[in-house]
Amino acid sequence: MRSGLRYGVHLPLIDFDGQGWRPGSLVSYTCAARRLGFQALAVNDHLVFQRPWLDGIVALASVVDHSGDMQLTTTVALPVVRGPAAVAKAAAALDILSGGRLVLGVGPGSSRRDYDVAGVRFDERWPRFDEAVRTLRAHLDGAAAPPPAPRFSAETEPLQPLPTQRPGLAIWIGSWGSEAGLGRVARLGDGWLASGYNATPARVAEARAMLAAALARNGRSLDGFPCALATVWTYITDDRRSAETQLNGLAAMLTRPVDQLTDRVLIGGAEQCAAVLRAYADAGIDRFFIWPVADAEDQLARFMQEVVPLV
Repeated sequence: MRSGLRYGVHLPLIDFDGQGWRPGSLVSYTCAARRLGFQALAVNDHLVFQRPWLDGIVALASVVDHSGDMQLTTTVALPVVRGPAAVAKAAAALDILSGGRLVLGVGPGSSRRDYDVAGVRFDERWPRFDEAVRTLRAHLDGAAAPPPAPRFSAETEPLQPLPTQRPGLAIWIGSWGSEAGLGRVARLGDGWLASGYNATPARVAEARAMLAAALARNGRSLDGFPCALATVWTYITDDRRSAETQLNGLAAMLTRPVDQLTDRVLIGGAEQCAAVLRAYADAGIDRFFIWPVADAEDQLARFMQEVVPLV
C-alpha cells in the first residue's frame, strides 16, 4: 500500500436511482466513512443537473457533528452562480461549526444550465470568477473591505463572523487542466482540484508540469501544493455485467462515450481500480475523492478493504 495518499468521499448528493434520500441517510454514510478511515468529506455544487441534486452546502452542514475530525471540502462551490458573499458566509459558518476543518474548493462551473437558472451570463464566467475569488478571500481573511470588483460592486462590507482558521481558509481552485486554468490556480489558489472523469493520468502529468511553471512565475513552488482528484466515480465489483450496467448508466447520465470513461473511473474489479489510482498517483495526484454510483456504504467498505491495499 502506497503511503502519503489521502482518501476522501463525496456525499451522495445525486439521486441515481429515483429513490430520493431517506432522513438520516447522509449521517449513516458519513459515520461509515469515518469508521472506515476516510480522511475527508466532500460536496459538489449544481443548481440543476441531469438527475435531482441535493444542495451540497446544506448537506455538508447537516453532517458536521457526525464527521469526527474529517476534513470538509467543497469540490467545488460556485461563487459566480451563488455570489461570493453568500459562499463566504456559508463557508465561514461551516468552518466555525466544524472547529476549523473546511477547505473551500471553488470553480466557475462548466454547466450553462446553472448560470441560466441563476440569471447570470455564462460567457462572463471567467472574469467574474477571478473577481469572485479575490472577493471571497477578502471576506474570509477579514479585510476591511473586499477589493474593487465591478461585477460584484454591491459587496463592499466585510462579513462577520470570520472563519475559525486564521488567516482565512485555504482556497483550492478547480480546473480540468488547461494552461489558462492552471495559471488561475497558480495566481489565486492554495491547491488544485482536478476532475476525475475529465482528465487522464497522462493529461494530469502534463498539467502538473504546467502548474509547476505557473507557480514558479508567481514566486511559488509545487512542493507541498495539494493536487486532488475529485468526482472519482466508483463501483467495485467482480461481476462484469454489473460493471457494464453501472458504466453504461454513468455514461448516459454524463452524455459521454463509455470508452472515454473506462480508464478514468473506478468501476470493475479491485485490481483494475487500484491500477487506475496508481496511474493518477504516479502523475502527481496526492488525494482522491471517490463517489459511489450505487450501494454507497457497501462501496465505501469495498474500496477501503479491497482497493486501497493494492495501491
